Amino acid sequence: MNGNVPNRNKPNKPPLIPVKRKLNPFFWVYIILIAVIVYFMFANRSGDPVKTEWITVKEQMGPRGEIEKLVYISNMQRAELYIRPDALEQYKAKFGDKVPKFAPQFYFIVTDNFDAETQFEELRNTLPEEQRFKLEIEQRSSYWGRIIDWLLFPVLLILMWVFMFRRMSRGPEGSGGGGGIFNVGRSQAKLFEKDKTVANISFKDVAGLEEAKVEVMEIVDFLKSPEKYTNLGGKIPKGALLVGPPGTGKTLLAKAVAGEANVPFFSISGSDFVEMFVGVGASRVRDLFRQAKEKAPCIVFIDEIDAVGRARSKNAGFTSNDERENTLNQLLTEMDGFGSNSGVIILAATNRADILDKALMRAGRFDRQIHVDLPELKERLEIFKVHSRTLKLEAGFDLEILAKQTPGFSGADIANVCNEAALIAARKNKKAIQKQDFLDAIDRIVGGLERRSKIISPNEKRTIAYHESGHATVSWMLKHANPLLKVTIIPRGRALGAAWYLPEERQITTVEQMMDEMASALGGRAAEELMIGQISSGAMNDLEKVTRQAYAMVAYLGMSDKIGNVSFYDSTENAGFNIGKPYSETTAQLIDKEVKRIIDQAYDMARKVLKENKEGFLKLATILLEKEVIFADDLETIFGKRQTPDSQPDTKNKEKEEVENTD
Repeated sequence: MNGNVPNRNKPNKPPLIPVKRKLNPFFWVYIILIAVIVYFMFANRSGDPVKTEWITVKEQMGPRGEIEKLVYISNMQRAELYIRPDALEQYKAKFGDKVPKFAPQFYFIVTDNFDAETQFEELRNTLPEEQRFKLEIEQRSSYWGRIIDWLLFPVLLILMWVFMFRRMSRGPEGSGGGGGIFNVGRSQAKLFEKDKTVANISFKDVAGLEEAKVEVMEIVDFLKSPEKYTNLGGKIPKGALLVGPPGTGKTLLAKAVAGEANVPFFSISGSDFVEMFVGVGASRVRDLFRQAKEKAPCIVFIDEIDAVGRARSKNAGFTSNDERENTLNQLLTEMDGFGSNSGVIILAATNRADILDKALMRAGRFDRQIHVDLPELKERLEIFKVHSRTLKLEAGFDLEILAKQTPGFSGADIANVCNEAALIAARKNKKAIQKQDFLDAIDRIVGGLERRSKIISPNEKRTIAYHESGHATVSWMLKHANPLLKVTIIPRGRALGAAWYLPEERQITTVEQMMDEMASALGGRAAEELMIGQISSGAMNDLEKVTRQAYAMVAYLGMSDKIGNVSFYDSTENAGFNIGKPYSETTAQLIDKEVKRIIDQAYDMARKVLKENKEGFLKLATILLEKEVIFADDLETIFGKRQTPDSQPDTKNKEKEEVENTD
């Protein structure tokens, strides 16, 4: 068949209608300016006089009687010559075909030392009466130059102003009508409407977050069928605040609401309200709610609301006229003031709910706080399934292994792991992504890129091996420490060595667990001291973590017998301008002593474990120097199966049996 036969299934395209472009109103102004410039540049090019010298005029042109008039311009150091018409024929070679007839044909320069009037008069008197030329002395001023000098700056200023005004008048994309300087108070919110600009994300694309989705879906369900709730006298909450760490899916959940709800959806960031102009933020808040009321029922989503909703009067440098506080006051009034906002539901997201103003958090404004926490094991598995839909995985790939090895990862981190695994597999020219690619991606995200080219001396490498083996040995032998996954002495990022753990996903932590974790962190420093006899700077990160944890135990968690059940932690941050510590100097000294005691106790515990398992510790360090990377299986071969709290015998039941036997 002929390839030029049209496809009959395709609809006929409408004929293209040429679009008439509007003529720029400044087009003719530009044309006139260009014409004037061209005129002054080329109008008198054919009549320009030819330069000559005074000696030629005095010895040749004057005695021959060729000069008709000599004009001396005293303020320009210039003299112009008008030649008699009958003498112009001999100068055609100099002028060509463009001989000026009504303008001076020659000119010469008159210097300051030249007595012009005397010299010209002497030349004139030497000529016969009929050949004497007219002598004129005058001063000239450039009127066009003065006009340009006076008008150039104002014209440039006007053009710059017009240019800036036109640029500002265009307004932001997506905002109806012109923005600009006269519409600077207009809302910057983007509007998503059904059948026009609907997001392609639904609740199916949001893995995990089951509790959060239930509360948000209830809001969407109310907008779809409000009679279900209003018939019983119920009212939907006016606002819902999504709270959680970064990357947990707060904004993604809001996008899913925009895709599921069949109502207009306004999206704006908290920073879009704040500008350097006074009153702009409050004006944009008013304009946003005015548009929302016109589109009601609708949803307004404010991302990163802490940019405008920070608690008032927290900083002494700000006064009551602070622009951010004015914006917040207007937001509070619009959300729940004298005016009614029936049908307008506010969604907001933040990861800093502790700094928000109390008036913003009260019932009637944000009635609900929806906590979006880091995903647990089951939720991480669902997130991996979502992000692996478009990935080419090897046959029989088990995603549950990845979910177990990524504790503490957020949804954004998991998406990054999947992308990095695909890039690593493509770099190795693989047909499908394998388990090792995901493990390498996790290692790269957590520890950074391997730096095998980094130059490390044999002594430093041995020190690093002892350090990392100390971490591994202590964490393996202490039952409450986090189980070890992998140890390496290959530099990654800024670290010269690293140890990977699989921390238990627990909600509360006991003193024994914290002490074992601190002893595990100090195992590297203890190993250096025992085996080398010196300590190095490689334990700085460990010491920082241990010190912070010890101070938390004493000052915040009440885990010190001498301090008691006291916590100096201010979770509400309502201390105001009280900069000092909420305890006396005596208590501060006692806290420091308790912190040192706890750290010393954990360090002694690490030294004891290493001394008791010195043979296995040295064997582990030797293997680590050879392989550079060891796993939990290697430690199990050396030390045996790791003991866990669940595998220990129940001493309480034993004591109970002994008591019963005694009775």
